[in-house]
Amino acid sequence: MSNWFLQQENGVRFEWGPTGAQQLAQDVACLVVVDVLSFTTSVTVAVEAGIQVFPYAWRDETAAAFAQNKTAALAVGRRAATSTSPWSLSPAALRQAPFIPRLVLPSPNGSAIAAAAGDSTVVAGCLRNATAVGRWLARHGYGTAERPVVVIAAGERWPDGSLRPALEDLLGAGAIIAELESRGVGPLSCEAAAARACFMQTADVMSAVAASSSGIELARSGFADDVAIATELDASAIVPVLTDGAFNHSTDGTGSPPNL
Repeated sequence: MSNWFLQQENGVRFEWGPTGAQQLAQDVACLVVVDVLSFTTSVTVAVEAGIQVFPYAWRDETAAAFAQNKTAALAVGRRAATSTSPWSLSPAALRQAPFIPRLVLPSPNGSAIAAAAGDSTVVAGCLRNATAVGRWLARHGYGTAERPVVVIAAGERWPDGSLRPALEDLLGAGAIIAELESRGVGPLSCEAAAARACFMQTADVMSAVAASSSGIELARSGFADDVAIATELDASAIVPVLTDGAFNHSTDGTGSPPNL
C-alpha cells in the first residue's frame, strides 16, 4: 500500500482515532494521545495523585481479569460508580475517590490508541497539560524529521461505531502542536498546522468545549464538573508517559512530581 497518509518529511503530524494511530505509529518515534472528554484528562488527574494508570481498550469481563492480574482497582463507567467502586472515567470522581496505587482505566478510544502505538513512546495529552507536553516533547528531541511525533485526536463514536471527530480533541491536539511550533520544532504537516490554527483562533477554549456536542452531552447527563476540569488550560505540569504498560508521571522540568 502507498504511504501517502504518513505525512512523511514532517516532524509534527496529526491524525484521528485508533485507526489513524495504528497507521501512523509505524513511522514515528512518539505518539501523543488526546482524549479530552475524558480519558487523558482522567489520566492526568490520577497521575497527579501518584496513581499508576493502566489503559485497557475494552470495558467487558476481560477488564476485571486484567485488573486482577495487575493488582489494580478497575474504573467503572461514570454512571456505575458507587461508594465501594468510586473510581471511574470521570475526572471529578477520581479527584474525590480514595487513593489507590494502581488503576485500570478502560476506554475504547484513548486506551485503544495507546495500544496501537507499538514500540513508539506514548504520552497522554489534554488541555490541562498541553504546554507541559509540548515542552517535554521538545526537550526530549521529539518532533523533528528524524524523530517525528504524531498527535492523535481520539474523537468520539457514532451509534454505528464510526469515528465522530470531536472539537475538544482537535483543540487539545492543537494546543500541544502550538507549543511545539513555538519552540521551533517541526516542520508541521498541513494537518498539524490546521489543528494548531484551530486552537490559536479559538478565543475562549473553555466556552467552546462546554458548548460542543460532547460538552453538552456530559453537562446534561450531570457531569458538568468533568467538562470544567477538562478545560483547566495548562493547570498541570505532569506529563504521563506509558512505561511498562502504565502511565506514570514525568514533569516538563518546571513542576514537581507527586509524592509517591
